[in-house]
Amino acid sequence: MDWIRDTFNTLRAMNPREYITQGMSLGLIVTSALMIWKTLMLVTGSESPVVVVLSGSMEPAFYRGDILFLNLGKEPIRTGEVVVFNVDGRDIPIVHRVIKVHERASQNHIDMLTKGDNNYGHDRVLYMPGQDWLNMEHIMGRACGYVPYVGMVTIIMNDYPFVKYLLIGVLGLLVLTSKD
Repeated sequence: MDWIRDTFNTLRAMNPREYITQGMSLGLIVTSALMIWKTLMLVTGSESPVVVVLSGSMEPAFYRGDILFLNLGKEPIRTGEVVVFNVDGRDIPIVHRVIKVHERASQNHIDMLTKGDNNYGHDRVLYMPGQDWLNMEHIMGRACGYVPYVGMVTIIMNDYPFVKYLLIGVLGLLVLTSKD
């Protein structure tokens, strides 16, 4: 517990100029992270270039806690590709494989049906009532790479919110008390 006492002593010993400098450093870190995220969005064409697999529906291809990198791309989506989609009425994106594709050449329109590799049936039960197919407007991106299990940190923070606030508080204190 000495580190807590040392942290508060450091904060008490700082003058107003040091508080402003440390606050600006924290702001620079946050804005840099946002700029990196927005750049990734532009490069990949996806509104969410990185997602965490939240369930076991795609096992053994992807496990709970895997981080997926998404890229929307220009070419049409084909059967067998893993896509991340968001349907109306659901807040959380879903990671599943495309099992059927119907193309209408005259309208340059694609309808897709998805299924989790570890699920028994197709995903029509997950879509809105009366919706039988996904369209490109539902697709956030297609999986182009992954890092196994690193996303468990995100899952733990969502399951136990106090861990998230504790981590944010500790990181904020570290930034404020660090000496440049």
